[in-house]
Amino acid sequence: MIVSYHPLFEADRNIICAGRQPNAEDLAAIQSAKAVILGQGCYQSLYAMARANCPNVFPNYDARFRYPGKLGQIRLFRKLDVRHPESRIYSDVASFQKRHGCDRVMSPRQFPFVVKLDWGGEGETVYFINSADSLQRILKLITDFEKSGQTGFLLQEYIPSDGKSLRVAAIGRRLISYWRVQPDTHNFYSSLRAGAFIAPDKQPLLQQKAEAVVQTVCQRTGINLAGFDVIFSKDAEDPAPLLLEINYFFGRKGLGGSDAYYGILKTEIQAWLDGIG
Repeated sequence: MIVSYHPLFEADRNIICAGRQPNAEDLAAIQSAKAVILGQGCYQSLYAMARANCPNVFPNYDARFRYPGKLGQIRLFRKLDVRHPESRIYSDVASFQKRHGCDRVMSPRQFPFVVKLDWGGEGETVYFINSADSLQRILKLITDFEKSGQTGFLLQEYIPSDGKSLRVAAIGRRLISYWRVQPDTHNFYSSLRAGAFIAPDKQPLLQQKAEAVVQTVCQRTGINLAGFDVIFSKDAEDPAPLLLEINYFFGRKGLGGSDAYYGILKTEIQAWLDGIG
């Protein structure tokens, strides 16, 4: 029996678990299943239940929950020894000040650099820092976040990329890549929300490099549903792909829209099921 928690994938038994924690009925269904299909927004509790009680679970979110947030992803990149912008991790502002001096907050690196909070997407909690004053403003903002229980941030090397970043979407066995290009040279952000446009085949040789790295990461971690953000330095003669982060929720516009995405996803889930017999 196949049990699906994904609202758009029909299986032998379909269950909706949105907005609630899994219960004894979920456990019984999962224990009787040969395969379980989960939605992208599943709780960690449901994923843990499925992984512990069924031999086959799609998608594989081991890395997502073992290395959570942007800080966890940097730790994963370090463990895998994959290239990424140099990063320093801080649990809170107090740990930053302890490391760099409480009386006078100094920049731990030459300006400019990037500050990323542990949560958020589409550049919402990513900040370009080009002066001591801008660093102080962001540290105060982070302090305010900490009062509500949101903690953790990192300082990351700034990579000049000519306004381009690459999204590599891993969906089952497939890798689909496209560029996001920011036409405003004064805008640090290259997300679609920030005004970037999609260029599917702008530099195919670089795309092949990035896809090879993503393929290796997926093979080593089991990741089979995520959007990887990759950047290349415009100053390098032979630029290497640098991983920025992994998005387990990712936009679909570059994939042709929601209908196209769900078509790909359903095909890949079925291929995964065929592969396990």
